[in-house]
Amino acid sequence: MAWVTKDSQETYENNEPVREYTKSEKAGNWWHYNKWYVVAVIVLVCIVASIVKETFFRTEPDYQIAYVGKQELPVDTGEALTAALQAYCDDRNGDGQVLVQLNQYTLDLNSSTNSGEEVDAYMQMAGVTKLSADLSSTEGSYIFILEDPESFESYTSALRYLDGTVPEENATPTDWQNMVYRWTDCPVLAGLDLGTYTGYTLMDDQTGSNQDVMSNLYIGCRGVWSDSFQEAYAEDETLWQTLTAGAVSTAGQN
Repeated sequence: MAWVTKDSQETYENNEPVREYTKSEKAGNWWHYNKWYVVAVIVLVCIVASIVKETFFRTEPDYQIAYVGKQELPVDTGEALTAALQAYCDDRNGDGQVLVQLNQYTLDLNSSTNSGEEVDAYMQMAGVTKLSADLSSTEGSYIFILEDPESFESYTSALRYLDGTVPEENATPTDWQNMVYRWTDCPVLAGLDLGTYTGYTLMDDQTGSNQDVMSNLYIGCRGVWSDSFQEAYAEDETLWQTLTAGAVSTAGQN
């Protein structure tokens, strides 16, 4: 008997025509399989661009001033304040422009005794961390605008006396009154044209005078205990003397 076997090399003709995809279909197919790679590349490019901008194109401030309070100043108040102070400052870094930076630290330094008030623990910790970093740097804030100078000095021991001397280790709690001026004690500061604000917070449309906001605050400057800090803040001291010229402190008065 003879057996008939199919050759394994035998091929069969496919009479169906090969489909030609349109350009839009090819593009859609490519996007389907590669879209997440594209998204990842875009995100990476944005991150790199942000780092490059921050590193090489960031404008460095000539002066830094700090505000410490339970809530931030109105945006309009902060912008008006820094703009007005530029007239009393120099281009220290030689970049062709004068920039005053306002560092705002939102925290309640007296929260331990205010048991009836709720304090956001996360915001409190973040504020303390940023303030501590500022106070430990020779490039940080020299002049401090304070809502509660007594608690600030008790917590940080960072302020100096108005006569330029620094406190001894046994300074009494009432000494803070000899370390600050009320905003309204300073003719230069009280005379700044700061205009008005709209929206004390982002959640309201309250309006008012920026000087009224500042009139409830105090101003002092950090003590300098080392030569390196004294050299770094020499020009900041000039600004302090200019802004407080003619001031007579009423901080110890009710």
